[in-house]
Amino acid sequence: MYIIDNYSLAIFFTIITMLCWGSWGNTQKLAAKTWRFELFYWDYVIGIVLLSLIFGFTLGSTGEQGRGFMEDLSQVSMVNIWSAILGGIIFNASNILLSASISIAGMAVAFPLGVGIALVLGVIVNYMSTPKGDPVILFIGVALIMVAIIFNGIASGKMAKGEKKSSSKGIWLALIAGVLMSFFYRFVAAAMDLDNFESPTVGMATPYTAFFIFAIGVLGSNFIFNTIVMKRPFVGKPVSYSDYFSGSISTHFVGIAGGLIWGLGTLLSFLAAGKAGAAISYGLGQGATMVAALWGVFIWKEFKGASRSVNLLLFFMFLLFISGLILIILSGGN
Repeated sequence: MYIIDNYSLAIFFTIITMLCWGSWGNTQKLAAKTWRFELFYWDYVIGIVLLSLIFGFTLGSTGEQGRGFMEDLSQVSMVNIWSAILGGIIFNASNILLSASISIAGMAVAFPLGVGIALVLGVIVNYMSTPKGDPVILFIGVALIMVAIIFNGIASGKMAKGEKKSSSKGIWLALIAGVLMSFFYRFVAAAMDLDNFESPTVGMATPYTAFFIFAIGVLGSNFIFNTIVMKRPFVGKPVSYSDYFSGSISTHFVGIAGGLIWGLGTLLSFLAAGKAGAAISYGLGQGATMVAALWGVFIWKEFKGASRSVNLLLFFMFLLFISGLILIILSGGN
C-alpha cells in the first residue's frame, strides 16, 4: 500500500485536493448546457465509485506497508464500516444541495459560500476529534477565511439584481450544504487509524478501504436523495430515469470525469490526513472555494460587468483566502 511519509508531501497532496475539489464543478457547468444537474449527478457518483476501485486495486494493493485493499476490507469492523458509510451519506446530501446551488447561483457564489462554511465548521469538528497542529495559528487562518466568505456573500448580493429570487434560493441551498458538508470527513476519518497507516489497528481501515466504503455510502444514498430531487426539483420540471438513459456517451463521460476528479482529491486528502492531521488536511482541501471562485470569475464570467465596489470585494476575498490557507499550512509545520 502506498502511503505518505512526511508533512511536506502531505501538504502537496492537499494542494492537489484543493485543485480537484475546486474544479470538478466545471464538468457540471459543461454538461449543464444540455443536461440537468440531477442527471449529471448520477454519472458523477459513478465516477467516485470507479475511482475508489481503481486506486484500491492499484496503489492500495501494492507495496510492503500496511494491509492490501481486499485483506483490509475483509477485516474492517462493522462500527468503522458504518462510520465511513455515514460519512458518504452526509456528504451526498450536502453535495446534491451544493450542485443545485451551482446550477442556480453559479460557481463563484455557491462554492465560496457552501464550501467556505464547510471549511470553517469542518476544521473545528475535525480538530476537536483529532487535535493536531497549532490551534491559535490554525483558527486565525480559519477566521480570515470566514471574513472572505462574508465578502463573497456581499459581492454576490450586489450582483443578484433582477434574479434576486433565484439567487436567494441558490445562496440558501449553499449555506445548508455547507453545514452538512462540515461533518462528513470526521466520520470517514474515525474509521481510519490516522496515527499508523503503516500498520493500522485491527478493525480499522486504510485510506483506500475507507474511501471505497465511503463511496458505497454515496452510491447507496443517491438512490434515495437524487430520486427525490428528480421528482421534486429545486428548479425546473421533474426528470425521469428514462431521461438519464437518453443522454449521449460524451455527456455521461463529462459527469463521470467530474466524479473521478473529485474522488482523486478526496483520496489524496485521506492519505494526507495521517501526517497533516484531519483538520489541516480537510481545511486545506476546502481551499477549493478559492479555486472554484477563480473559475467562476475568470472563466465563466459570472461577475461580468460588476461595479468597482464588487470587484474590490472579490479582490479582498481572494487575498483573505490565500492568507488564511497559508496560516493553516503553517499551523501544522511544528
